[in-house]
Amino acid sequence: MHKVSVIIPVYKVESFMERCARSLFEQTLTEDVEFIFVDDASPDHSVLVINQCLDDYPKRKNQTKILVHSKNQGLPTARNTGLQAASGKYIFHCDSDDYLDPCALELMYETAEQNQADMVWCDWYLSFAHNERYMKQPKYDSSIEILKGMLGGSMKYNVWNKLVSRRLYIDNEITFPNGHGMGEDMTMIRLTACARRIYYLPQAFYHYVRQNEHGFTQVRQQASINHQYLEDLKWNVELTTNFVSQKWGNKLEKELAFFKLEAKFPFLISEDTERYALWKAWFPEANPYILQNHYISFRSRMLQYLASKNQFWMVRLYYHILMKLVYGVLYK
Repeated sequence: MHKVSVIIPVYKVESFMERCARSLFEQTLTEDVEFIFVDDASPDHSVLVINQCLDDYPKRKNQTKILVHSKNQGLPTARNTGLQAASGKYIFHCDSDDYLDPCALELMYETAEQNQADMVWCDWYLSFAHNERYMKQPKYDSSIEILKGMLGGSMKYNVWNKLVSRRLYIDNEITFPNGHGMGEDMTMIRLTACARRIYYLPQAFYHYVRQNEHGFTQVRQQASINHQYLEDLKWNVELTTNFVSQKWGNKLEKELAFFKLEAKFPFLISEDTERYALWKAWFPEANPYILQNHYISFRSRMLQYLASKNQFWMVRLYYHILMKLVYGVLYK
């Protein structure tokens, strides 16, 4: 058994692939690690770049698998293909347009082993073309508090800053939602709901890059009103809430309402009345909990409260002041 299996979906990342691959092959965790690249029928030369990099790291060749989909099946299926091939005690997901600091896998693995943790999470960097921002994560003392933080919106459920025991996937029959790409990272919430011990490592190793126009996050933001993306998002919210409810009963009723509110909150960061209509239509049963969610800012709670009172003129004013003036002009 390997210590860590790293799963890297590959699709239209030729310009980013070399940096990602080298950051993996230069990890200080030199033994008992495997790198599983899943070529999701990428139409460019991403896989060629991986193989060219491997020539510079001959010791990594026996640790590397390149799996190929005959047709594009989407990010969740690519992750599942990697999971099926993985043999590591722990799983780490790395998106192929991002990259890691050299000590990431070794330190996260050592932390998991020393603390007998089912999951280790860490800080990360939001990286742009010429600068990056350190993204500090909250610290919680128990698995249930971490789960509440994820549902409430104070802790990100990104897949790529977490080292997770493969046993959690297997014992609880958890996989990524094939065919439902928008919101697929909510899988981390289901894993957290099953974890006995989770440990926070207050260091940043992962560089989440916001430059790839073909990246899945970029595409789904550009097409966020697309019918299929909306169906996928709602499907994943319902999958997650049902799973957590079955696991925890009604103990997290309030936090699950917060989660539904967070899922539809992006509809308010717009001046599109169609999105406002979506906000009203989605999960109205969660609206009475708006002011109770102290995991998020007072400003966010008030924006949702105004929407619940149909004061969308004020919601639109907020968008123009914050997004158009502050971010669009002052911080451009």
